[in-house]
Amino acid sequence: MTAPELFAAFAELPRESVVEVEGTVRRSEKAQRGVELAPASVRVLTRAGSPLPLGVVDKVGAELDTRLNHRVLDLRKPAVRAVFELRTALLASFRAAFLDRDFLEIETPKILRQGAEGGATLFGLDYFDARAYLAQSPQLYKQMLIGAGFERVFEIAPAFRAEPSDTIRHITEFTSLDAEVGFVEGAEEVRALLEGIVADALRATRATLAARGNSLAERIPEMRVPIPRIPFPQVEEWLGRPGSEQDLGTEDEKTVGERAARELGADFYFITDFPTAVKAHTFYAQRQDADPTRTHYFDLDFRGLEITSGGLREHRLERLLANMEAAGVNPAGFEGYLEPFRYGMPPHGGWGLGIDRLVQVLAGLPNIREARLFPRDRYRLEP
Repeated sequence: MTAPELFAAFAELPRESVVEVEGTVRRSEKAQRGVELAPASVRVLTRAGSPLPLGVVDKVGAELDTRLNHRVLDLRKPAVRAVFELRTALLASFRAAFLDRDFLEIETPKILRQGAEGGATLFGLDYFDARAYLAQSPQLYKQMLIGAGFERVFEIAPAFRAEPSDTIRHITEFTSLDAEVGFVEGAEEVRALLEGIVADALRATRATLAARGNSLAERIPEMRVPIPRIPFPQVEEWLGRPGSEQDLGTEDEKTVGERAARELGADFYFITDFPTAVKAHTFYAQRQDADPTRTHYFDLDFRGLEITSGGLREHRLERLLANMEAAGVNPAGFEGYLEPFRYGMPPHGGWGLGIDRLVQVLAGLPNIREARLFPRDRYRLEP
């Protein structure tokens, strides 16, 4: 093809069309990557429709709903792809950190007869002639596997929560990274293990992204361990409501994050010793022997955002049954879960970490929906 013919062929093509170009590659100081292609021929593989519903190379931004409605076009943007390169590196780094510590990767059921945290936030479905639910968490199965002698397990898998929340950090389908460890001496052992894994994963993620030339590498912080432990009573003091034993809302978490940064110089920190009143529905949470109004539960927060919750689980059957009764949970519906507790369950603990929230905060995304390829919330079921 002559140069005018090539120019005419390109000029009349709508943007985002797919073409095959043959030519000569040569060095060029003016080209962005230092080389340019001098075309000799062009073949149109597919012709894009016009006009595009969403600009791919335009500098002008689009509303998030528009971007999500046309998500495939949105995903073509290099800045959006960079987020999922971060996500891929983060998941690979977490897996490596777990495997280095002799954890076994597991896959637990996502269609259940009952939920781990009650029925209010469960998605129900018809399962042949029975009623079933989508899993909110692999919690019960993790504990059962500890009872089976699998002393260190982890899972990275989807979870579902039917919360009618419409915020920048809530979605109905999310990815949860869960871990459970048997024969632990106390909650501090669980926290130390968690912070070591997170620190290693962040370090490896940063290195991977830097090697790929991904600019998000610069956003990955270094997590110096040990990080601060902030008892819940101290948090209540910071919030100006000592002894209130209220759960922490979004604004509360932001306030605590600001105080932790200002007074402790900490991006990452644990909030420990959650009140039993806050964790009453979490029947498997172990209460403290010295003070039953407190649990051995904790959160790991990053700059005012909760990314992980965990703690010691109750391994003593009689206390577990008492917790279930106090939470209004009928043990008759949990026989499969309770069986290992009847035949020898070691002390154990673990955590759940929200991958989407962590990607959101690491990438600096204003909305958690941008951390998933095709997000689901109370209003969105497609694409």
